[in-house]
Amino acid sequence: MARDRGSKSGKSGATTAKAKAGAKSAQGERGRRGAAEAALEPGVFPIDAGTAEILRDPFTDGAWLLKLNGAESSQINPETPLDLGFEYMRWMAAVVMHRWEPDAGLRILHLGGAGCTLARWAAVWFPNARQTAVELDAGLAALARERFALPRAPQLRIRVAEAGKVLAGAHEGSRDVIIRDVFAGATPKDQSTPGHLLGVEAARAAARVVGDGIYLVNHGGGPDLTAARQEAATLREAFSTVAALADPQMLKGRRRGNIVFAASNGPLTGGGARRDALVRHLLSDPLPTRLVEPLDDFTAGARYCEEPLQGS
Repeated sequence: MARDRGSKSGKSGATTAKAKAGAKSAQGERGRRGAAEAALEPGVFPIDAGTAEILRDPFTDGAWLLKLNGAESSQINPETPLDLGFEYMRWMAAVVMHRWEPDAGLRILHLGGAGCTLARWAAVWFPNARQTAVELDAGLAALARERFALPRAPQLRIRVAEAGKVLAGAHEGSRDVIIRDVFAGATPKDQSTPGHLLGVEAARAAARVVGDGIYLVNHGGGPDLTAARQEAATLREAFSTVAALADPQMLKGRRRGNIVFAASNGPLTGGGARRDALVRHLLSDPLPTRLVEPLDDFTAGARYCEEPLQGS
């Protein structure tokens, strides 16, 4: 399974009481309007690549799950978009929170749309952000627009396209944040990221587009960390700073789950107190998480991936 929820609490480390209070004015009427407009109901729906299922989350009151071909893809919280039930999404949100202030006019590119959970989070936390979500499956994109009360353009545009081609054609320095969360497969067991998004050409394209911003990668896998080490080595060919975020058991190769790689040619957090705050934030997550950087030991002996980027 390419995505994993290590915690079933449904409460986000990125939404502590202090953080929620700070974002209350940003959420305000938008959060209430989104809840009122949501048309969520359980069911199985045909999409281009198979089926999408919407069902209630059995572990979190008021939350819903989106499954794609049987694999959990997104958790949707209609009334509380700041709550992120998947741990890797909380970690990504934490990195962005500790780099930029809430009033920043961020330009965010999501490679992989699905339920647009992180995009809904960002629209509340960063109300001045402008986002584009790239989703290959036109049927899934239409379902998300119809059912999930997503922010409208220009806050969030959904572009039906292949992620690699969009990345290759994006203008230099045109984004502050790129989030890669692309998985495909006919069953939960064969969910994986397309190879052309894993190579050094893709990493260099992301570095060109994001400038001194941050490229966030969701790497999903099992106890064998060979692919994770190669992913980290590949990112280090394109970025001056690459950090790994994961719980200790995952980093030791003892379970299946997610590692988030945060890559930048600028400051990852702004340094000093901001970095310390991020470390504390991650340790207080429902699944306590480590920030590992530099990655010299992690990537020792690993070779970067040379697969070319489609559309480059």
